[in-house]
Amino acid sequence: MRGGRRPGRRFEWLWGAYATSALGTWLAFGAFPLIAVHVLHAGPAEVAALSSVGALAGALVAVPLGPWVEFRRKRPVLIATDLVRCAALLTIPAAYALGVLTFLQLLLVSAVVAAADITFRAASGAYLKTLLPPEDLLLANARFESTTWTTTIIGPPLGGTLTGLLGPVATVSADAVSYLLSALGIRAAGGHEPQPERRESARMRAGDLLDGWRYILADAVLRRLFFNTALFNGLVMATQPLLAVLMLGRLGFAPWQYGLAFAAPSIGGLLGSQLARPLVTRFGQHQVLRAAGTLRALWPVGLAFLEPGTGGLLLVIGVELGLICCCGVFNPVYAAHRLERTATDRVTRTLSAWAVTTKASTALLTAAWGVLGALLGPRTAIGLAGALLLATPLLLPRRAAALPTEPSDPEPEPARRAGGDRRDRHGTVVVELKNGGGGAT
Repeated sequence: MRGGRRPGRRFEWLWGAYATSALGTWLAFGAFPLIAVHVLHAGPAEVAALSSVGALAGALVAVPLGPWVEFRRKRPVLIATDLVRCAALLTIPAAYALGVLTFLQLLLVSAVVAAADITFRAASGAYLKTLLPPEDLLLANARFESTTWTTTIIGPPLGGTLTGLLGPVATVSADAVSYLLSALGIRAAGGHEPQPERRESARMRAGDLLDGWRYILADAVLRRLFFNTALFNGLVMATQPLLAVLMLGRLGFAPWQYGLAFAAPSIGGLLGSQLARPLVTRFGQHQVLRAAGTLRALWPVGLAFLEPGTGGLLLVIGVELGLICCCGVFNPVYAAHRLERTATDRVTRTLSAWAVTTKASTALLTAAWGVLGALLGPRTAIGLAGALLLATPLLLPRRAAALPTEPSDPEPEPARRAGGDRRDRHGTVVVELKNGGGGAT
């Protein structure tokens, strides 16, 4: 991709599959809570459970899938998880049309989709990392980051229009179709994928479930990034329901103003993703990672000072614009660095453990902040989250560290048991082909 060179047919197909899938995600943004409230007449506790319990259940189901997928071809796994999500989502419009849709079905579908999301992300890193040479790693991640923010800008307004014209389950149907198209795109990418080496014993042991976490915690850089991103993402997402209550309730903002406050700043994600590679070229990966990771933590505390009226609306837009721009720089740099430090035969397990932890921590912190919001009030709880976010830069890697090297033959016993490809890890790329749950950070 550098110097105008094309990345190849397989990558272009995968990028197209990602763009289609990401658009489907954002078309359906907020569809489940909308259906729960307007179709099933669910209360606040049920809507909160839909977000937290579904994500936790999906994360639990995904735990054994990471080690299982590690020693299987990844492309069939990607196609299968796309088709599973498509089929699960299609049960909702079908049940709605028959008049038998229930809250339990929404909860089960949410859990299935969450588990498939985690599995897909983990498999995608292991599969795609050989498609591009090492010098294209950051640019590839920046390209996907730009696509994410583009679909974030255009998806929710189109989804709202589609819902108004065709009803509450229309965007769920569109999201299901996007998964089908993604599966077709991945299949069309073609190419040969070698069968990963299997361990001496085909049976998976209970201890294998923890391999991803053990690998992360054993690497000082990965460990700090792991805790930083889990805490940052969880705290940011935990305040979103409280901010909705504050803006749409006590402060009296109209729904269109609330939507504008979070849609317009997404342009910052486009800007940040375009700046990521030039900044790394000039200042170095570590410096950009620390600077962007620190700057993104400074913005959310400003939401505690939100007031009604135009000034309050501009405050939210400004805070979100700064936050998202910094995330647009941080995300591709962090994703590239994470893959650079992960051994070839540990990618699936590592990314699976990472995604499980992120989903679980977000769900738990969202539930905890719901309780804090009820006890202390939304504004105080939002301010407390912002104050804690100011401490998250302390968890970033403090200094640049040399990349670990792949084990050479003869391999140590753990490496022989893990099996897998022995290609140079520096030629890796991670692309999360579907940002499950619509999370932007």
